[in-house]
Formats: sequence, C-alpha cells, structure tokens
Amino acid sequence: MSAHRFNHPVHVFVGLGFPHAVSSVQEARQILDEWTGRHSPKYTASVALCQSALARKEDVETARAAFEAFALAHGILAPDAIELAVARAAEEWMAAYDGRTEVLTGR
Repeated sequence: MSAHRFNHPVHVFVGLGFPHAVSSVQEARQILDEWTGRHSPKYTASVALCQSALARKEDVETARAAFEAFALAHGILAPDAIELAVARAAEEWMAAYDGRTEVLTGR
C-alpha cells in the first residue's frame, strides 16, 4: 500500500463530467497539473500541500483536505456537482412546464 494514499477518496468530476475517485496524493496532483481553470488560492494551496506530502514534509490527509477544498471551490466535488446539476435540471423543467401551461391556459 502506498504511503501517499488517502484514508478516504475524494470524488470529483473530471473531463466531460465523469466521476472519479481520487485515492492518493499522486492522483490529486495529476488532476491539479491538468487543471485548465482558474488558478485560485485554493488551487495554489492544494498544489503546494500535495507537493509537500509527496516529499514527506506534510501529512497526506492535510493534502487531501486541501484538494477537497479546491474541488469544492471549483464545483467539481462530486456530491456538490450532482446537487448543482439536479437544481439546474429542475429549473429547466419548471421553465418548460411554465411555458407549456401558458400555452394551454392562454395566460
């Protein structure tokens, strides 16, 4: 078992929105390296803490917490992203339903 593995994975959406369980500092660092979005303070902190954990200067779970905070801040944390997608779908459905009601009732 790798010394850089998280106790619990961080579930994020990657690429075209596919869920992925990030189980180690190496995986988190790879996602951060491939990140094309804004390099926020949470991004910068996560990169630094992952690098420190890989060098055994920082605790793996501290790096995990920073990566999870990054994922949450950027809307790729899986549970939060699912809730956002459901909310948007519900809004679209309600807008379509309201439009249909107006056509049927003449309002």
